[in-house]
Amino acid sequence: MKRRGHTREMRRRMLASLYEWFWKDEYWFPPGYSWADTEDSDGITYPHPKDLLASIPIALVLVVIRFSFERAIAMPLSRALGVRDRLRVKAAPNPILEAFFRAHNGNPKEAQLSHLASQCGLSVRQAQRWFRRRRNQDRPLLSKKFCEACWRFLFYFSSFFGGFLVLYNETWLWEPKTCWDRYPFQPLQPGMYWWYLLELGFYISLLMTIPFDVKRKDLKEQVIHHFVTIILIGFSYSANLLRIGTLVLLLHDISDILMEACKMFNYAQRRLICDTLFVIFALVFIVSRLILFPTKILYTTYYDSMIKFQPFFGYYFFNALLMVLQVLHVFWSGLILRMVYKFVLAGRMQSDIRSDLEELNSSDEKSETPQQKNGRLQPSDKTDTCNLPRARGVRGTGPSQLANGHVPAT
Repeated sequence: MKRRGHTREMRRRMLASLYEWFWKDEYWFPPGYSWADTEDSDGITYPHPKDLLASIPIALVLVVIRFSFERAIAMPLSRALGVRDRLRVKAAPNPILEAFFRAHNGNPKEAQLSHLASQCGLSVRQAQRWFRRRRNQDRPLLSKKFCEACWRFLFYFSSFFGGFLVLYNETWLWEPKTCWDRYPFQPLQPGMYWWYLLELGFYISLLMTIPFDVKRKDLKEQVIHHFVTIILIGFSYSANLLRIGTLVLLLHDISDILMEACKMFNYAQRRLICDTLFVIFALVFIVSRLILFPTKILYTTYYDSMIKFQPFFGYYFFNALLMVLQVLHVFWSGLILRMVYKFVLAGRMQSDIRSDLEELNSSDEKSETPQQKNGRLQPSDKTDTCNLPRARGVRGTGPSQLANGHVPAT
């Protein structure tokens, strides 16, 4: 018993030491300032790290609101706009092919396909068709993509214009260098408090729903973006860097509104509106993420902040996170510029290179041709997507989804 009590006491002391080390003044504030400087006094309220705990129940509430909104509003809206899910033929039960599908990537090579076909007593064409149908079963429906985009559009729209109203009369919205005036003695405004917690709760909810959301080819970049954004919001709130943090949120939300709107009209096959929104989105994204973000946000955090203060750990940590965001901005901008190039050449939007497109073949339900009767994969069978551009309603998700970035993330 004494040994167990001693072990518990040691653990308690270790946690206490770790807690004290984590919240050291020099990590969070410039030299000469401490947590004592941001204690509430004389009716003035400052941000406190414990306030961030409220973002967890907010995230849970947002998840409930999201699924209720998608079911009650977004889904009927998708039908009203003409979004239709293509009827999918399910793959027939086949234990051998199913086992290979789950163990591998579900897209066997030619030699593997021939071997599997012979094991099951099928032609290569029949095995190829089975894998195509099986892959399509796991792909999200068009209506699901529309509902997801609709929810994000609603949040980004509300967040941007609500945040803009909060900051409209603030000097740092128009002059970012004033973010550092009287820092860290900057009182917490109620509007900024709720805006920050809602944004933090939203990004936590995005991480919570990743297993249920539409999967993109840049899933890793999205997860990195969400984690970086959550850490940025949490750190900037705790260190009372809300002024610069609100500017980062505004810059990201404005392009995300257009991105999600472009997705919605793309799913609804409203080509003219979608193309117009894509051009506007591409311009806004490039200007906000590649011009304003480095020249206004990064410049003021790297240089203007050091006019009055000496470098400290929080300075390097905060700027490092902002640089991670900038790298993601460059990555997504490259995808957007590639889509713009294709848009200019084709005169209309092409399939989103981030999307997992549904595979179709005009001969899918027809009998096998003489070329396939010998069980070999003929040149004409090497791809199932040769007729994809002519298929209505399966063009993918549109280039507007290239910037999933809100970052962050949008």
